[in-house]
Order: sequence, then C-alpha cells, then structure tokens
Amino acid sequence: MQNKKVYYLGPALLAVLMFTTNFLGTDIFEGASVNFSVWFVISIFAFATGWIINISLGWEHGGKIVFAVIIATTVFSIFLVSFFNDYFGPNELLSESLILYSLRNVTIGLMGVFGMAISNVILLQREVERLKSEKSNAVDVLENSKKEAELIVEEAKINAGNIVLDAKKQANEIIETRNNIERQLKELIQIEKDLIKKYEDKNE
Repeated sequence: MQNKKVYYLGPALLAVLMFTTNFLGTDIFEGASVNFSVWFVISIFAFATGWIINISLGWEHGGKIVFAVIIATTVFSIFLVSFFNDYFGPNELLSESLILYSLRNVTIGLMGVFGMAISNVILLQREVERLKSEKSNAVDVLENSKKEAELIVEEAKINAGNIVLDAKKQANEIIETRNNIERQLKELIQIEKDLIKKYEDKNE
C-alpha cells in the first residue's frame, strides 16, 4: 500500500506542473528568455514525470490516470479562470482565456504522455531483446536436444544390434547343443542295438 501511495505521487506532481502553467506568462518568444526557460523546464519535468509514471504504474493504468489528471486539471483551470477572469485575462475575452489556459494544461499533460510513450518504447525494446535472447537460447537448447536424441537413438540402435547378435549367437549355441545331444542319443541307441544283437547272437 505504501508503494502504491508513492507511485501516485507522479500523477499528483504532473497535476501540480499543469496547474502551475496557469500563472506563467504567454509571451514565451518575445525577448523574455526567462519565460521560455521556465516553460522548457516545466516541460522537461512533465516529461520525466510521465517516464516515472510509466515505470511505476505501467502504460495502461498509468495512461488512464494521466488522462484523468489532464481532464481534471483542465476543468479546474477553466473554473479558476472563469471566476478570476480579471486576474488571468483582463484584456481578453473569457472564451479566449479559457481556450488559452486549457491548451496550456493539455500541452504540459501531453508532455507527460510523451515521456510515458518514450519510456514504454524503451521498455518494449528491452523486452524484445530479452525475448530474442530467450528464443536464441531456446533454439540452442532445441538443437542440443535434437543432437542428444539422435545420439540416444544411434546408441539404442547399436545396443539393439548387439542384443540381436547375442541372441543369434545364443540361439546358434543352443541349436548346436541340441544337435550334439541328438547325435549322442543316436550313438547310444546304436550302441544299445549292437549290444542287444550280440546278446541275442550268443544265446542262439
């Protein structure tokens, strides 16, 4: 909550800067360099305030607040000039005074919006650079993953080939063992036949 209160000091400062323009002279370029300097300094402060507002409150929320500040300050200035027209524009029509002071407030408010826009563009550029870096890293990780997957597949193929060879070798050994057993059984049977025949010949 305290941080949010501090963040809202930016729009309040912008409102003060806008309201201050009501008490400045309009002859900016008529030999009075001081007037131009004051307007320039106020514009710079409004620009910096808009920059801070964008960083602290964001583009969307901060933009809504700045727009509301511009409207509120301009309306308040219009009421002020209307009630004290003798002070603010004794030699001008009321409508001209209202337009003049409204444009002053709107101009300084738009300097704040300009500061917000520049700040937001820089933040977006940084975000784009960060996303590009993350994308590049992701591509590198993807390529490494593909290479690792290919190595795993090749290793699996080699292991599978070795397993098949071992299985064939074991199968051949089993077949050879079976053939040896069959051959030995046949030899035993033949020997028994020969013995039986000899026994029968002796008995006769």
